[in-house]
Amino acid sequence: MKNLSSSATIFASLQWLFFIFANTIVVPISIGTAFDLPYSEISMILRSSLVFTGIACLLQGLIGHRYPLMEGHSGIMWGLMLNLCVIASSTGTSLQTIGGGIASGLLLAGIVVLILGSLKLISYIQKVFTPMVMSVYLFLLTFQLILIFFKGMLKFTPDGKLDIPISLFSLGVVLLVCLIKIKGKAVISNFAILIGIVVGWIFYMILFPEEQSTISQTTGFGLHLFPLGTPNLNIGIIAITFLASFINLSNTIASVSTASTMFNDTFSQSRLDRSYLLNGAYSIVSALFGLVPYAPFASSIGFLESTRIFQLRPYLFGGALMVLLGGVPFLGGLLATLPVTVGNAVLFVAYFQLFGTSLRSIHNQTFNSITIHRLAIPVLVGVCIMNMDTDTFNTLPSLIQPLVSNGFIMGVILSILLEMFVNWEKGKVQMNEVEV
Repeated sequence: MKNLSSSATIFASLQWLFFIFANTIVVPISIGTAFDLPYSEISMILRSSLVFTGIACLLQGLIGHRYPLMEGHSGIMWGLMLNLCVIASSTGTSLQTIGGGIASGLLLAGIVVLILGSLKLISYIQKVFTPMVMSVYLFLLTFQLILIFFKGMLKFTPDGKLDIPISLFSLGVVLLVCLIKIKGKAVISNFAILIGIVVGWIFYMILFPEEQSTISQTTGFGLHLFPLGTPNLNIGIIAITFLASFINLSNTIASVSTASTMFNDTFSQSRLDRSYLLNGAYSIVSALFGLVPYAPFASSIGFLESTRIFQLRPYLFGGALMVLLGGVPFLGGLLATLPVTVGNAVLFVAYFQLFGTSLRSIHNQTFNSITIHRLAIPVLVGVCIMNMDTDTFNTLPSLIQPLVSNGFIMGVILSILLEMFVNWEKGKVQMNEVEV
């Protein structure tokens, strides 16, 4: 990989900044709203999220796995926390009790991961996440993200109807980024995401001035420990959070192993161990400040394949700029005026590449009418659950609702069970005998 020029590094750093920011901004706001926090608390969590996300990226790039992989709020844990809030409203449990149980679970998971990481024992947990489980993980991640960003780039009126002008504008942004990526020269194509965001933002301001967001004028950076709830001993919430935190480790395995292949590096257990230790520390930080736990984004692979810029320096600069945004209220507020539909439209295109990564993960596998079930069952069941209303599962015990209603987690768990208890090699032999 040849070095980038100074100007290319600047644009690549800004592109990373927008990518990290667009993947971050919605998460703390949605969590604060779900937990019915006052605006001042949501603002504090948002700024904490910007600062800690930037720091998390820097630490992973400098001393962790050392790949340009965004360290951000885990989609698995984000969905789980939102689901727990829904359950609170249906069972009469207070949001503070739910939040406190989550904090306890995250603290416990963080401490256990730090201990196991220090003793080099996490490699035993990795054996559960076989290559097929990782393939299922990548497919489900692709479907989950595409669904999120497709819905996010559409605009709906207060009465639930589609806002045609803005939704068509988002589709126009999608087409623009696709054309730049497919038809543009290498220098232009590499910055398709940045161009899409900037051009989309400018034209959105011109065409829809009445939709403009105001710049937040909040000042100060006071930190309030456990804003979602004081830690408690709600065993059910703690157990679910703890289990999900360990499933969340699959993010690290999938990201680092895929990145090592992309960069033609020999797979290194030491990279994983360093990343795990940071993940454990991040889990504790998340519990303290009411943040969704962090994980390396396997979706960063799609971003890298889309931009074709693999250098580490722009990624580090992007992380540093995130810290600056969180530390300077005006800058963070300014970037927060980025139209949500534009950001989602650009990310929708960026994650097309992740589907290719998913396909490549199974290119060495051969399937027949028996062995196809090891992929089809977890992926299709997971996608089906993703598209079901969470209210469908209200008749189930409240303790298992967050797990059963989460298609991503259920798909991964199904894949793990299938790999542990089914002899797929025997299925291959049986089919070969039938064919003979």
